[in-house]
Amino acid sequence: MKLIVGLGNPGRRYAANRHNIGFTCVDFLAKKHAISLSQRKFRSLIGAGEVEGIKVLLAKPRTFMNLSGQAVSALMHYYRIDVPDIVVVYDDLDIPLGRMRIRERGSAGGHNGMKSLIAHLGNQDFARIRVGIAPLEGEDQQRTNVPAYVLGEFNSEEKGVIKKVVPEVASAVECLLTEGIATAMNRYN
Repeated sequence: MKLIVGLGNPGRRYAANRHNIGFTCVDFLAKKHAISLSQRKFRSLIGAGEVEGIKVLLAKPRTFMNLSGQAVSALMHYYRIDVPDIVVVYDDLDIPLGRMRIRERGSAGGHNGMKSLIAHLGNQDFARIRVGIAPLEGEDQQRTNVPAYVLGEFNSEEKGVIKKVVPEVASAVECLLTEGIATAMNRYN
C-alpha cells in the first residue's frame, strides 16, 4: 500500500490558503478515484482505495502543518507502510505558481511541515511533489511577510492557475505510482 499525504492546516479558516495546496490536490485525487476521505484516524482524515489499480491510503493530517510528522508517522506504523512508499504533496514558495517539482528524496528546504515529517519518519527517503505558490510577476513584495503570504488565499488570477495545476498533480501521482518516480520526474518536472 502507498500512503499519499497532502499537507495543510485543518479548519475552515485555512481551507483556501496557499499553504493548503497539498490538501486541495489530495481532495482532487480522492474525488477522481472515488475515494472517500471520511475516516478520522491518528489525527488525520483518511480514505483507502485504488489509484490506477494500486492500493493507496490518502491522508490529510489534522494536526497543524508544523506537526504533520506526528500524524504521518502514526499512519505509517499502523498500516505498516515503508518510508519509500510515502508520497507527500505540499506547497513551495520557491517554485513559480502553478509549476511542480517531483523529487525522490531530499531535505526539508525550510518547509516546517517537511521538517516535522523528516524528524518523525527518521529519514528523508520519500517522494515529494512540491507545488509552486510563488507570487505572480509583479507581486514579489508579498514575500516579505512569508507567514501572511502562505496563509493568505489565492486571488482570482492565482485561482485560475491553481485550477489547472491540481489535475496535473493528480496525473503526476498516477504516473509515479504506475511508471515510477524517474518517469514522473521526466514527464512533470
